[in-house]
Amino acid sequence: MEIAGCTALVTGANRGLGKAFVEALLQAGAAKVYAGSRKPGAWADPRIQPIGLDVTRPADIAAAAEACADVNLLVNNAGVMLARSILAEDSEAALRQEMEVNVFGVLGMARAFAPVLRRNGGGALVNMLSVVSWYVYPFNATYCTSKFAALAATDALRIELKAQGTRVVGVYAGFIDTDMAARVQGEKTAPRQVAERALEGIRRGWDDVRADKAAEDLWAMFRADPAQLRSLGQTLWDEGRAWAV
Repeated sequence: MEIAGCTALVTGANRGLGKAFVEALLQAGAAKVYAGSRKPGAWADPRIQPIGLDVTRPADIAAAAEACADVNLLVNNAGVMLARSILAEDSEAALRQEMEVNVFGVLGMARAFAPVLRRNGGGALVNMLSVVSWYVYPFNATYCTSKFAALAATDALRIELKAQGTRVVGVYAGFIDTDMAARVQGEKTAPRQVAERALEGIRRGWDDVRADKAAEDLWAMFRADPAQLRSLGQTLWDEGRAWAV
């Protein structure tokens, strides 16, 4: 799929990676970008159309699908990370919140926009996943759980939407230099790099985009020896190395 001339919708677009997606889309020649967020802000570029969109609210999603009927590229970027271990006192509440955004929000957007994409020639649906879709980082276990689920949903969407010509793309990265990872000490990837590599994957027809070195390295480890990744999580936990990269 070509980015030039497309009409895109990006969720969680006001800052961080969402903002980087909007900017990368415009630079790549997108004709229009709907910038979805809970509190839409003003944008100087007339090609950007802000819309109010909380992906945990079905009414917001339905309104967006009606208002953005010309979309042929959907970027499910909105996400939340609360950094809880699986037996933390508030882990259940954290997991419920992360699942609402990272899984049910993705599913709600996909369900609402699949018919829109079909009417507009198929297009593409992009889900922002994570390297922790493949393994558990124990200090962030509830988020990992949500991203494992989001990966399964992405694979299922790819199967169901193939017949209508919609490309479903999963994007994987390590820690990204945004507010979400502000507490992380260590190497982080520039959000613009992640966005640009995702767009490259769309152009080239890839199902999966490994957007940084962390994703490449961990994917290689995952394919070669999944037990090694499980062992890494245990070591990090035993040594108390929270937010190690």
